[in-house]
Order: sequence, then C-alpha cells, then structure tokens
Amino acid sequence: MLLVDVHAHLDDAAFAQDLPDVLKRAQDACVKAVISNGLHLENNKIVQALSKKYPLIKPAYGLYPTYAEQVSDEKLEETLVFIKKNKPICIGEIGLDYKEPKDKERQQVVFRRLLQLAKAMDVPVCIHSRKAEEDCIRILQEEQVKKVVMHCFSGKLRMVESCVRQGWYFSIPPNIVFSSHFQEMVKKLPLSKLLTETDAPYLGPKKGERNEPAFVMETIKQIAMLKSLTEIEVANAIFMNYQDLFS
Repeated sequence: MLLVDVHAHLDDAAFAQDLPDVLKRAQDACVKAVISNGLHLENNKIVQALSKKYPLIKPAYGLYPTYAEQVSDEKLEETLVFIKKNKPICIGEIGLDYKEPKDKERQQVVFRRLLQLAKAMDVPVCIHSRKAEEDCIRILQEEQVKKVVMHCFSGKLRMVESCVRQGWYFSIPPNIVFSSHFQEMVKKLPLSKLLTETDAPYLGPKKGERNEPAFVMETIKQIAMLKSLTEIEVANAIFMNYQDLFS
C-alpha cells in the first residue's frame, strides 16, 4: 500500500521535539511523500531546509492569505522570485480567507500573482478558501488554472460539482471520521479526484489531539467505507492521483 499526505505543516512548533519520530511513523504506515506547505517567505525557507534534510518531505512554497493581505510589494516580489528559483512540487498554501479579512482586494491581487506564477512554472496549486469559496473558484477560472487541489474545502456541495467539472482535486483530512461535511463530499466526489491530506498538526481524527502524516490511513479507511471499496483499492487510486497531478 502506498499513501501520501498532500498538505501538512511539518515546520510547526508542534513537531519541534519529535519530527524524526513523526516521519518514522509515517514511513512505517507506508506514507511515501508528505507535502509540507509554506506560509510566507521566511517560512518557505524553513520548509526548504526540512525538505533537504528529510527526503520524505516535499516542499510547497506559498503565501497564506492573511499574510498576503499585509505583504509589501517588495516582499511579494522577493517571495515570487524565491518560489521561481527553488521550484517546489506545488505552490501552496495560497488562496483567500474571509473569516476576519483586513483587505480582500489585496488578498485577491496576491492570489492572482501566485496563480500566474504556478501556470508559468506548470506546477499545481494548493488552495485555501475559508469563507471565500465562490471568489476562489471564480478567480481560478478567470486565471484558467488547471492543476488545482482544493484543501480542506468547506464550501457548499454544489460548488464541489463545479470544481470537478474543471478537473480539480480535493484533499480530505483525517477529521472525516467525525465530519459529516467531508463524508458527504466524499460520497459525491469521484475517486479519481480525491487526495489525502492531514493539515498536520491540525484536523486530526481525534478532537484536541495533534495530527500527523501517519494518520492519512484514517482517511483511507473512511473513503473505503463510504464508497464500498477496499482500503487497498482506495490507497492505490489516490496514490495514482498524486502521481498524475504532481509528477
């Protein structure tokens, strides 16, 4: 069985004391790749260093929306240059966040610049879309971005169908074990558009406890149950999706 975690934050302080052990548990659980997402320029550099130290970690460089709305033009250009120079497996975590927005327009401007870079580099994007799903989808369509992972998507199920028509993927975290929203999403989504993530250290299968990449197996189990498939069938299909998108 081959597993993959397409969205985690392994630079997080929650892993400061035992990251090697976390990665060992992931490998023991048959996880073959963990994409660790950056949040801003300095964070991207930390993710880069981790990926060089640990082969299991694949780097994604990005600019999280709450940082994007505050970033100066100079810092934005520096971030874009860094991403272009150090070609990541993915540009992420990027998108829009309207939970407590300070400058929606600035978020959108930066989002478009990052999408345009991803298209030019021909790499996927990992999209954060909290309370901003409609604008995220609209901008992705306007920029004609094809290689898309909708991370931890919380939008209405009708939006899911629209994204599938675009050929985009959805990554499902281990909290699907108790999230009726993710369970309903999985029922609607074709297996060919599903990926597994953890968002570690967040969104774990047990509320209040640290999540980690090994727990993608919990997502596999739930998808298999919901789709009346074997765990091996689901794991193999999702790993093929990962290879198709990220290779």
